[in-house]
Amino acid sequence: MKQQAPSCNDPFETNAITVSEAVSHILNNTESIRQYEKLAIRECLNRVLHEPLISPVNVPAHDNSAMDGIAVNSRYLPESGSKVLKIVGTAFAGQPFDRPIGEDECIRVMTGALIPADVDSVIMQEKITLKSDTRVQVDSDNRKHQNVRFAGEDIKAGQAVLDKGHVIGAADLGVIASLGIAECRVTRKPRVAFFSTGDELKSIGETLQAGDIYDSNRYALYGLLSRCDVNMIDMGVVRDKPDELREALLTASNNADLIITSGGVSVGEADFIKTILEEIGTMDFWKIAMKPGRPLTFGKINDCHFFGLPGNPVAVMVTFYNFVLPCLKKLAGKTVSSPISFKATSQSEIRKRSNRREFQRGIAFTGEDGNLQAKLTGKQGSGILTSMSQANCFIVLPEDSGSVSIGDTVLVEFLEDYF
Repeated sequence: MKQQAPSCNDPFETNAITVSEAVSHILNNTESIRQYEKLAIRECLNRVLHEPLISPVNVPAHDNSAMDGIAVNSRYLPESGSKVLKIVGTAFAGQPFDRPIGEDECIRVMTGALIPADVDSVIMQEKITLKSDTRVQVDSDNRKHQNVRFAGEDIKAGQAVLDKGHVIGAADLGVIASLGIAECRVTRKPRVAFFSTGDELKSIGETLQAGDIYDSNRYALYGLLSRCDVNMIDMGVVRDKPDELREALLTASNNADLIITSGGVSVGEADFIKTILEEIGTMDFWKIAMKPGRPLTFGKINDCHFFGLPGNPVAVMVTFYNFVLPCLKKLAGKTVSSPISFKATSQSEIRKRSNRREFQRGIAFTGEDGNLQAKLTGKQGSGILTSMSQANCFIVLPEDSGSVSIGDTVLVEFLEDYF
């Protein structure tokens, strides 16, 4: 798929590939990290299981009561009318009743209490009538197995509870603890090195000269990577000098699983980047049929994956969402899936060129009619970073769609769903 480096002056459709084609190529050329670490379960939140989690026990371990009330053998329940049963004891959670229950007898039970072998029904407290301290009246509208939690009802011993690649959430920590498991094997976090390129870039605190700009891309990437549970290596700004760039790329490739750079992926001032990348690695230089974010570089340096993102800040973020995130998920051993698209009514007019997919920055909200609405965040230039900071979604205009009028149906993808 190697192609000539893209230029912003080229016709858009020349040698361009689709977003879907680029994602497929990236995923087909990315292998999950094989190394793992063993962590105490409290340290496993948001980590990725390296292997299926197999239950060593039944959950619950024994039949138990789901309610406070009385436990009885259903054979002794009345078929019609009512009946009085004798209370012969009490079972508490952790304190079982340990003698047989005879005909027309019952025991008090608390939620979670062990159900004796000769009991198969629990009648909740609200459905009984206490006649005395030792006698209780029950009606005929009860049945066998009601309000009983059975051993293994939730999880059976030997069952695969969580799959390999599952991202461990808060509820999962409780599930794992309920199995008596103290540690889990989780995939090692991906190591991601990133830097910006350009002689015009200045760090915060430096004085801007004519033509200078502050390096915002690195901070946006830091924010995005912070959502991905990775170990970050921030390499700052690398000047447009071949020796410095070559050294930075080789150093990063020896210490990271993935390198991300921004800027210098179009032809012109950064022609030497293409030469260096082809010299030290295997690279694809693409034009993607999309807006923003047309030029993209993907490949490998040694065993390290590489992304060269565009220089404009919005294009950096859009290409990160669409291409870097799937790669990072694959590296981490996660299941890779596309964000869910929702239909919304557009409250903005949007101009759209055919044969490319556009990711307009939008705000999705519920209208007065209860239906999903969407509007643009304002001006949509690829250098207008406020269009991203105000957005909660992309308004996605597919390749075969045209311009949008107010009231038209559009597709929205919420930014949170990408993660």
